[in-house]
Amino acid sequence: MEKQSRRNFLKTTAIATAAITGLTTRKTKAQEQKGFLPDKAMGVLVDTTVCIGCRKCEWACKTAHQMPTPPIEEYDNRDVFKKMRRPDYTSYTVVNEYKNSDPDKFPIDVKVQCMHCDQPACVSACIVGAFSKLENGAVVWDESKCIGCRYCMVACPFQIPAFEFHKAFQPKITKCDFCYTRQSEGKLPACVEVCPVEALTFGKREDLIQVAKEKIRLYPKRYINHIYGEFEVGGTSWMYLASEDFTKLSFPKLQREPAPGVSESIQHGIFAYFIPPVALYALLGGVMWLNKNKKTETEEE
Repeated sequence: MEKQSRRNFLKTTAIATAAITGLTTRKTKAQEQKGFLPDKAMGVLVDTTVCIGCRKCEWACKTAHQMPTPPIEEYDNRDVFKKMRRPDYTSYTVVNEYKNSDPDKFPIDVKVQCMHCDQPACVSACIVGAFSKLENGAVVWDESKCIGCRYCMVACPFQIPAFEFHKAFQPKITKCDFCYTRQSEGKLPACVEVCPVEALTFGKREDLIQVAKEKIRLYPKRYINHIYGEFEVGGTSWMYLASEDFTKLSFPKLQREPAPGVSESIQHGIFAYFIPPVALYALLGGVMWLNKNKKTETEEE
């Protein structure tokens, strides 16, 4: 992505500041984006009743993103399921395993990654435009714009964006990017392509919803009547089917209202009649960004 110059950054910051101060009398960005996803928006339907927990998706994701990974054979070790895991800088996606309420049935394995919300809270929270929502549904992050404020981590209702806290210089925000580069080349997301049991189905989001509804209709004893992600926080590009209530599988119970609508309302309520914190907000962001680039230049020297 295009590297951002100091002039562009200051311009962006000024726009962000103006936007914050002016939003008290206008519709919020989330409200304006309502119904943002075009017909060609893509998605993935995850059928947790099919997933066998092989974790090949974890290996494929790391390989596709040139991340360090052990050999694929080591992913057969199921000791990893003894504790719950979250995506972080070492892995953009992980699989967790849950006991089935029916002891005669296999455990339930659930893949976790960025949900790529229709109206993303991370995009709304980012004050410098480092996050953006692409037409194919992917939510992506631009390293050249990020100032490391980590508001995206606070805003995400799924607690997905992670931060490289172990790095003293140039720590990055990390998360699944929906393999948008592979998609632009006509390829499937790496995790979908490698899945040996077709637990992951890639396609147009609106088509996937119909597929999910048909599965529920045909197999009412196999699935609960709920497509997680169809409506939660305004809808997500990744959606799930399950045999158990989603709250038992660590999915947050969320309302239909988009997350940015909630977070922006809070921000606007705080700043509506108090301009100085907004200026300070932008100034601190500028200082963080300049220091970040100064460290880069020092390292390069």
